[in-house]
Amino acid sequence: MFLNKNFFLKITSFVVVILFWEYAGRINYSSALPSFTETMAALFEMIMDGSLGTAFAKTLYPLAIGLLASIFVGVSLGMFMGLKEGGEWLFAPIFIVAQAAPLAALIPILTFAYGIGITAKIFTVCIMAMPVIVLNTLGAVRNTPGSLVEMAKSFQATRFQVVMNIILPAASPLIFVGLRLGCASGFIGIILAELLITPTGIGDIISYNQSVAEYGKMYAAILSIIVSSVFFIEMLEKTEKLMFSPEKRI
Repeated sequence: MFLNKNFFLKITSFVVVILFWEYAGRINYSSALPSFTETMAALFEMIMDGSLGTAFAKTLYPLAIGLLASIFVGVSLGMFMGLKEGGEWLFAPIFIVAQAAPLAALIPILTFAYGIGITAKIFTVCIMAMPVIVLNTLGAVRNTPGSLVEMAKSFQATRFQVVMNIILPAASPLIFVGLRLGCASGFIGIILAELLITPTGIGDIISYNQSVAEYGKMYAAILSIIVSSVFFIEMLEKTEKLMFSPEKRI
């Protein structure tokens, strides 16, 4: 019943947004705001002519590499910092500053250092996604109940056994929260990279159609990447629900 209620509320909010969007487009609230039906027509046109699929392929390649690198390095480094106070002292200030700073301002520096190719885009995804993953993993490890660790030690568990059987399972729900937030930031990072570094993929569709006043296609591209991001985050949440019991989820 609770799940059905939540699903109904999500659908209701989605329908309300669509109705307001359609209304604003039909009353010509702004020449740069097409109606929802016009946006959907433009989206269908780009799907049928293959331009949207080609753009997504160009966007998802650096995004996938950047997210995989962020997840692997971020979780590993967060675990290391959580288990070693020296590691936290050395690396935590960097990621705290990175999380608070406007990282989009670093994109021109990455472009200067790595050029306008795929490397700069991958690094953009990493600098957007990795800080939140690292800090959530650090907090998750540090918040592991000490009583469980002491109990394992009393049974002569090795350090490796404590980490694998106590700390990692206890920290995993909060780590997944960091993964969801980090991956959402990664999607933002790849669009920023495509808009500010080299106009390719979805970013190219957005910038080009804005320049020629094809606002239906511009909004269709924006909507498609938003839906893709939401779908990906929902898949992570479903994976978390399958792996952990409800009382451990956050």
